[in-house]
Amino acid sequence: MFKGSTPALVTPMRDDGTIDFDAWDALLDFHLQQGTDGVVVGGTTGESPVLERSELAELVRRARARVAGRIPVIAGSGTNGTAKSVTLSQAAEAAGADALLVVTPYYNKPTQEGLFRHFTAIADAVGIPLILYNVPGRTACDMLAETVARLSHHPRIAGVKEATGDVSRGEAILRQSRPGFVLLSGDD
Repeated sequence: MFKGSTPALVTPMRDDGTIDFDAWDALLDFHLQQGTDGVVVGGTTGESPVLERSELAELVRRARARVAGRIPVIAGSGTNGTAKSVTLSQAAEAAGADALLVVTPYYNKPTQEGLFRHFTAIADAVGIPLILYNVPGRTACDMLAETVARLSHHPRIAGVKEATGDVSRGEAILRQSRPGFVLLSGDD
């Protein structure tokens, strides 16, 4: 399910701050025509910090209907709070997301054990795959390879989008994680 080019989509907005759903549909059509392997809806590139839960759900619903099962719809549902991330993740799942992309908690700088508990709580609360997202340059929170490997044993944690730009980090994740765990590059 997770392979190839899976871009994080911007959320097109009108001047009044509402979502431009016509532009959204056109953006999805473009990616389908170009052979994109999946899309991330409402990720950090897609203005996740300013989207309301209902807006994320509507974007996911519309994307799901538009792509009609041809490619996976992955919803960004991570925040800097565990309870809010659980709520967003459940809303995205209910709206039809195929999987979730969950960023490390920004600003809070949790410990590695805190990260383990945060992601485990989210994965325990949903029934769809979760992809961890480590982008320390943006979040000031770095999830180490050992923590990723530990999380890889959760049945719903399918992979990690690793955005440190460090090839050796990716190698360590693959070496330490369970077989079949997916490593996606977030910083080429």
